[in-house]
Amino acid sequence: MEVLATGVQRDERPLLERAFAPRHTVRCLETYLTADTLPLAAGYEAVSTSVNAVLDAPTLEALVRGGTRLIAQRSTGYNNIDLDHAERLGMTVARVAEYSPYAVAEFAWTLASALNRRIVRAVSRARDCDFRLDGLLGRDFHGRTVGVIGTGRIGTAFTAIARGYGMRLLGWDISVNPACTELGMEYVELDRLIREADVISLHVTLMPSTHHLIGARRLAAMKQDAVLVNTGRSALIDTAALIETLGEGRLGGVGIDVFEEEAGVFFYDKSLEVMTEDTLARLLAFPNVLITSHQAYYTVEAVEQIAQATVRNVDDYLAGRITQGTLVPKSP
Repeated sequence: MEVLATGVQRDERPLLERAFAPRHTVRCLETYLTADTLPLAAGYEAVSTSVNAVLDAPTLEALVRGGTRLIAQRSTGYNNIDLDHAERLGMTVARVAEYSPYAVAEFAWTLASALNRRIVRAVSRARDCDFRLDGLLGRDFHGRTVGVIGTGRIGTAFTAIARGYGMRLLGWDISVNPACTELGMEYVELDRLIREADVISLHVTLMPSTHHLIGARRLAAMKQDAVLVNTGRSALIDTAALIETLGEGRLGGVGIDVFEEEAGVFFYDKSLEVMTEDTLARLLAFPNVLITSHQAYYTVEAVEQIAQATVRNVDDYLAGRITQGTLVPKSP
C-alpha cells in the first residue's frame, strides 16, 4: 500500500521510510494536513498525520470523498481528531499507543535543570562575553522534594531519575504504581503534593477530570520558588492563571513543551513574523519561563518506535484487526 505521511520533520523522514520498507511505500511531505492542503491526500486510502493536523468534521468528510479510509496518527494524543464523526463516516483511526518513556522523562528533567541553574540566561550572557554570576544562583536537587503528577510509564521513568538525584519522592495518580513505590515514592493527595514539592512535573492524560488540573488555587498553593514542568498536555494547566501567577513574581521557573494554541505555531518558522498569539507572547516575556516546541518525544529511539507502530497500524487495518492502537472502530 502507498501511504501519504504529512507533517514529516526532516530528521524523521529517513526513519519513517526505513520503517515502511519493504512492505509499503510512503510519500513524506513536510506540509501539515489542513483544510487548505487536503487536495494532496486525494487518492490515498491511508494517510498518516502528525498531532498538528486539523481533522475536524469537514476535513474528514473531504478526506473520505478523496478516497481516504485510514488515518494513522503518529502520536499518542488524538484530541485533534473528531473521532465520533470519523466513526459515522466508517473510517478507521489509529494512533501510537506508546513509545519510549525515557525520551519525555529525560526532557522534562532537562527543562527542570535548565530552569534551576539558569542555563539559558548563562549561555546568552556568555555569547556576549558577560561572565558574571549575578542572577545565576541555583539550588541542589539533592534533598529536595519532587512531585510527580501521573505515574504511568513516563512518570515512572521521571521518578527513577529523581531518585538518582537523591530527592524525596511524592506522587499522585488515580491508582498506585508498584514500580514507583519500589523506588521510594509516597502517594499523597494532590493538594499536599502541590504544597510540599520543589519540582512538579505533569504526566497525566488529558480528560475532562484533568482539564486545568493546575488552576489558580493550586498555583497559589505552590512554593514561592517551585519549578513547574509540563511535557504532557497543555490544557492540564490554566494558562491564564499561570500568567497571572508569574506576573505576581511567583514560581522559580516554568518549563512548557506544549501549548493550548500550538497548532499553526509550533513546528513552523515564525522568526520573521510578529507574534500574534498574545498568550504565547506573554509567556515568552517572562525570564523564568522556558518554552520548547513540543519536542520532548523527539529522540531517535522514540521516533523509530513511532514509525514502527504506524506501520503496524497500517498492517492491522489491511488485516481487519482492532488493536491497542485502534481508536475507531472501537473494540466490541
